Amino acid sequence: MKAVRFHEVGGPEVLRYEDVDQPVPGAGEVRVRVAGSAFNAADAGMRAGFLPIPVVLPHVPGYDVSGTVDALGDGVGGLRVGDAVIGFLPMERDGGAAEYVIAPAEALVPAPTTIPLPDAAGLPSVALTAWQALFDDGELAAGQRVLINGAGGVVGKYAVALAARAGVHVVATASPRSSDAVRAAGAEEVIDHTTTDVLGAVEEPVDVLVNLAPIEPEQFAALVAVVRDGGKVVSTTAFMATPGDEARGVTAATVFVLPNRDRLTELVSLVDSGDLHVEVTRRVPLTELPALHAEAATGRIEGKVVVQPA
Repeated sequence: MKAVRFHEVGGPEVLRYEDVDQPVPGAGEVRVRVAGSAFNAADAGMRAGFLPIPVVLPHVPGYDVSGTVDALGDGVGGLRVGDAVIGFLPMERDGGAAEYVIAPAEALVPAPTTIPLPDAAGLPSVALTAWQALFDDGELAAGQRVLINGAGGVVGKYAVALAARAGVHVVATASPRSSDAVRAAGAEEVIDHTTTDVLGAVEEPVDVLVNLAPIEPEQFAALVAVVRDGGKVVSTTAFMATPGDEARGVTAATVFVLPNRDRLTELVSLVDSGDLHVEVTRRVPLTELPALHAEAATGRIEGKVVVQPA
């Protein structure tokens, strides 16, 4: 089969499109014929050696995947050959930048039926990140207020939609380019962070501040002032400490997304009910994955890009 792998860490040039043996599922595993794999920034971080995730080289990137069950290992129940599935694969294992991938059966759930199967690869890790930031770490509940900084990004739009659906009052920061989409997702207040002082624009304290965007440490620390006493600050920026305010009882948490089969199943249901929108901005063939990594290094990629085998 064809796959993209890196045999050493480094720049995009270490990625090779090559022939590899078709994998065989072991006990508790499933072989999936890949329909799509989503590109994530962490894929580039792992390839470059920046993320401390213990992968075995050569490694196939692409931990968000969609496809069709092709073969079952011993002891696998609840899945059949031909089932359409999606999954957030263990990041240390080979991913979906290939024609076939081996996945633990417990990592897979039925795919949405209302969107193209390749596009469904754009859902798992980003939607799970949004959920965990809001409700697992943020412990948000109906009637509360949240400030989502960086709402115009992929995770941000999911976060806005999920929070609004839960009855949370959403205050969001976004650029003019994404503000309409953020409002459409359910934000009640949208602050243009390119022209407005966010700290001064938040009129009432929020229960939770969720940061999803790169931000200077001093700016992040200043934003904590908008959080009520006893509130929470949650961030997905793993390379920077998340500030709190011990004197006011404001706690801090950094999100590193974890697989959750039950939650992913629920998110799929929200897609099929129309409550959650999977936005894919571009689809590229597997042969172009090295070029996509190079493009990402320049910061020019917007939205979610799905990679499809030829």
